[in-house]
Amino acid sequence: MSLKIGFKRNEKDGVVFYTIPSFEETGIVKHLFTTRIGGVSKGEFASLNLSLKRYDSKEEVYENFKIICRIGEFTCENMVFSDQVHGNVVRKITYEDRGKNFGKNDIIGVDGLVTGERGIPLVTFHADCVPLFFLDPVKKVVALSHAGWRGTVAYIGPNTVEVMRKEYGSNPKDILVGIGPSIYKCCYEVGDDVAERVKEAIEDWKEVLVKKSDGKWLLDLQHANYIELVSSGIPDENITVSQICTSCNLEFYSYRRDKGITGSMAAFVELK
Repeated sequence: MSLKIGFKRNEKDGVVFYTIPSFEETGIVKHLFTTRIGGVSKGEFASLNLSLKRYDSKEEVYENFKIICRIGEFTCENMVFSDQVHGNVVRKITYEDRGKNFGKNDIIGVDGLVTGERGIPLVTFHADCVPLFFLDPVKKVVALSHAGWRGTVAYIGPNTVEVMRKEYGSNPKDILVGIGPSIYKCCYEVGDDVAERVKEAIEDWKEVLVKKSDGKWLLDLQHANYIELVSSGIPDENITVSQICTSCNLEFYSYRRDKGITGSMAAFVELK
């Protein structure tokens, strides 16, 4: 394998975030993955919570979005939010979709967003599930997808590639991918029911599942998505894998580590 390992850790004005070096090198995209550091939320949600579904103060969440839009130089009023249901639906976003966020959103049951329009930040939300970043620097197309285990076994990554190909003529060999911070194989224990679904979806399942002595399994969701994306035609040298665990690393929110009482990170991508 010649895939790239490692997202880049950045800190600006007290805000910690991660970026993908191969994306930065193109000069045509703004993007980042947030941490929990640098916002105004309090208590279990401290401090850069970006979820309105996790019982935090709406005013504080709005302020956190303003902070990130300033740090990332995103066109805040044009943000488009996903509506994640752990599925595999990917939606094409056009200029008519600008501003579909904060309750003004008819995007329902969508875990992936794709656009070829400039100035529209796509946003997906994460608190252990895998953020998948896509950039076609040839056709100038970006995408984001949210891949929990259900989305992974339903091929949300390959589905995103297919929408890029069908809607914009993207060649998978041109697409750059970032597989971001998520709960990693060190901490992601699953039962036989999930393991069987993974085995059905991924032929090389022994590369992503390890049986524990107590009968449970450890699942590597980041590598599972890597396998699926290579199978969909993405060259392995075009893929950057973070190998960062949101459960181990206290810079991040983790739904499993924090037993559901936690905030949410977000992935952002916008064509310049």
